[in-house]
Amino acid sequence: MQIGMIGLGRMGGNMAKRLAAGRHQVVGYDMSPESERDVDSLEALVAALEAPRVVWVMVPAGKPTDDTIDRLASLLEAGDMIIDGGNTRYVDDARHAAQLAELGIRFMDCGVSGGVWGVDRGYALMVGGSPEDFEFMRPIYETLKPEGEYGLVLAGPVGGGHFAKMVHNGVEYGMMQAFGEGFATMVRSELIADPAAVMTSWKSGSVVGSWLLDLLANAFKADPTLKSMPPVANESGEAKWMIEAALELGVPTPATAAALYARQTSRGGGDDTLRVVSTMRAQFGGHVTKA
Repeated sequence: MQIGMIGLGRMGGNMAKRLAAGRHQVVGYDMSPESERDVDSLEALVAALEAPRVVWVMVPAGKPTDDTIDRLASLLEAGDMIIDGGNTRYVDDARHAAQLAELGIRFMDCGVSGGVWGVDRGYALMVGGSPEDFEFMRPIYETLKPEGEYGLVLAGPVGGGHFAKMVHNGVEYGMMQAFGEGFATMVRSELIADPAAVMTSWKSGSVVGSWLLDLLANAFKADPTLKSMPPVANESGEAKWMIEAALELGVPTPATAAALYARQTSRGGGDDTLRVVSTMRAQFGGHVTKA
């Protein structure tokens, strides 16, 4: 199957390689001349594809995705297909689909998980769109997914794929936070000689065994104390969106919220709050906080 791939970074570039290895014809475009792009413009990409064209967009969420879809809308024809495989907020998908439907251009959203390992292991794909479009794209999805029964789902209509990926990332936040808290607790205990060895032992036979734990155990081989890693963590937005969606749906999400707040605090987001707390403690009780 022929497909255009826009965005050849760590995710898009590796996905293009996996598709090419699966004997699909991939035409890649990226803004960077240093990328492994096949064409140097969106116009050239569209010209290189046969109708009905399929274009996978793998660029940052927000304005970069909006701008790319706007430009493609002026270049593609009725019957063509756009798949947004980035981390777009699910509420934007309906807007993109409606914009393209007026031109007869089909649209699907696809949440993609797998990171830098996906090129070899395959990617977990959560798709939003119609069953007909899903079946049309199945050869591409089947190549990208891991071997076996799992790793691909039609989550629902347009927006469902990115909604599912948003929830997936919220769950990921909570799991990583729990592993971190467990490690930190063992580090501070005199009863645990080697926290890294304990957590690595959970890879087999434990109910908390998972690929996330496997990755952590792999990192422990190089640095059992993790002292080489700065104690800060960035956020990508999906957990925040999940918490907002859950609030609207009346679903409490304390684990996801706590994990998000921990990341924000690590980046200094709580500094002013803690200054106020320490100041008031000093005022009413004479408590002096030392850095």
